[in-house]
Amino acid sequence: MRGNKIAYTIEEAADVSGIGRNTIRQLVDWEKLPVLRVGRKILIRSDSLDKFIGLNEGRDLLNRDEVKAVTINVSA
Repeated sequence: MRGNKIAYTIEEAADVSGIGRNTIRQLVDWEKLPVLRVGRKILIRSDSLDKFIGLNEGRDLLNRDEVKAVTINVSA
């Protein structure tokens, strides 16, 4: 992605990716794109957005069953 931000708001993610804000919100609701919630603010990691775009190249992002989810490995 562009810039050196580690995370984007939904609006910023839409701007840098070219994906519409409502589509990004829908992907978050479908749990296809992992987010960090800080109160009412939703942040999307730039590396997660990059991975999401790579996984879903050529797919219809409006078709829930066609969209691949980004998974995050969490180790405690």
